[in-house]
Amino acid sequence: MPIIRWEPWNLTDQLLRWPPSFPALFGFEEGVTGMGGLDIYETDNQIVVKAPVPGVPPEEVNVTYENGVLRIQARHEETEREKKEQKNVYRKQRVTSFDYTTTLPRPVEADKITAEVNEGVVTVKAPVSEAAQPKKIPVKTT
Repeated sequence: MPIIRWEPWNLTDQLLRWPPSFPALFGFEEGVTGMGGLDIYETDNQIVVKAPVPGVPPEEVNVTYENGVLRIQARHEETEREKKEQKNVYRKQRVTSFDYTTTLPRPVEADKITAEVNEGVVTVKAPVSEAAQPKKIPVKTT
């Protein structure tokens, strides 16, 4: 890592950031923080998919499964009631949206897939189909 000389007042840097954004004047930073993606794992008889959807109510989450593809969609916009109840100093339109798509590693029983939202995480459980589960083959002696 190179050593960089520190200068308490660099006019060029200050001009590049001029004018400062309104939230920056109050010490708030704009932007998106990092968020993990899908977590997919398999137990003895099911595939479990977990997807973060913070800030989205459960009724605004849609989970579909078609032709081996699992899709989790979630979208939330502030309602007019939420907007009127707040007295904001600074405000941006708040829209939260997530769209996860993945293929499952094994065939599953589509009619038995379940999904639930708990603390901002969607958990989808898909039972592995009977035909895709490993079979024990007896070994005979000759």
